[in-house]
Amino acid sequence: MNTTTTQSWLYVATDLDTWETSSPEPDQDQICERCGYRRLDPTYYAWLRRRMEVAKQARERGRLAAAQYQDLRGRFNAVHFWATVHLGEAVLLAAVRALDPKAYQPPQVEEWQPESQPEPARSTRHLFPADGDWHFTENVSPEAVAQVDAIRDQALSLGWTEATLYQNRGHLCFPTGDTYGLVCFLHGGSVIGEVTARFIEIISSGGSRLRHYNREVQQPWIRRDQSEGMSAVSDISRGLPVCNRQESM
Repeated sequence: MNTTTTQSWLYVATDLDTWETSSPEPDQDQICERCGYRRLDPTYYAWLRRRMEVAKQARERGRLAAAQYQDLRGRFNAVHFWATVHLGEAVLLAAVRALDPKAYQPPQVEEWQPESQPEPARSTRHLFPADGDWHFTENVSPEAVAQVDAIRDQALSLGWTEATLYQNRGHLCFPTGDTYGLVCFLHGGSVIGEVTARFIEIISSGGSRLRHYNREVQQPWIRRDQSEGMSAVSDISRGLPVCNRQESM
């Protein structure tokens, strides 16, 4: 019974990456940007074997990491096995003896240039209000601003203002005074919980539930003075657990 063996060709890159095909194409030296592939023949095998000898010497001298050498060795062994089966051991040995490494022209490797990427937009520092002569500015993270953005429309519809949500500038150092908004209190992994007209809940990373009160609406413990307006009180202090204000029932 006649058997037909499908002929195949192995292409090997300069880094010993390989691919096998039954439909070879001409001029394969430059089909990869960072490593040239060439169809394996006895002379190319001999050149690759010489490269492995150089790699072994570099490993013995401590100039090549053991893991990297073992990876190359594993790749070359696969090439060696294929070459022995398809090209013949005697032919390969003759090519190794005849090789002149300096005269052999290896696959040409094209210079690889990474695709140009646009520079990431520089993050702008959060400032609210953007203008004005303020003595202090509290730094807030982009994550904190994003959290407030997510509940902005809901909060505004309940009577909160942009200032009570976003203001991070004042004439007194944070958290002193009543000008600093919700965004300043979202730190250390805190997240926003319940949103109401009177308060917005802040849940700390430890699970504590704190409240930031709306200074624009009447609170039970604040007396409105027509001449001075409303004085706002926040129960949140920077770096310390928040003491929730206990309201009378």
